Amino acid sequence: MNEGFEFISHALEETQGLAEQLAERLQPGDVITLEGDLGAGKTSFTKGLAKGLGITRNVNSPTFTIIKEYKGRLPLYHMDAYRIEDEYEDFGLEEYFEGEGITVVEWPSMISEQLPSEKLAITIEHSGETERKLRFQPQGEHFISICKEIFNR
Repeated sequence: MNEGFEFISHALEETQGLAEQLAERLQPGDVITLEGDLGAGKTSFTKGLAKGLGITRNVNSPTFTIIKEYKGRLPLYHMDAYRIEDEYEDFGLEEYFEGEGITVVEWPSMISEQLPSEKLAITIEHSGETERKLRFQPQGEHFISICKEIFNR
């Protein structure tokens, strides 16, 4: 596995700003996975991505719908895999992963076998009342170069 990138966010605005920077560099078919405890900031990060994609609609957690779609410069497919009980049930996920938009998957461990090998895995952890530690694990050259650009390495 390649090197990871780490970012300490001291405020919600910093987290969303980082997500906006990422959104500017994404291409159709890109998949981002978000791991973190409840309240860690997965949906807040996705709101920043949406803003960076020019989406003006309010983004909220797709907990009860599994997938929410938003239209912007590129479509955003926001998935919550937490409630998927059978990892192999056919939800047509590959259509999203190979589609014209950006796919964000919360709780990706629930569908790990269905995820593409090239993706950007992000873990968000509480590290204080308003602080969050974000770890970026790029998988594939495309995501490695994006991370190097964002983190100036």
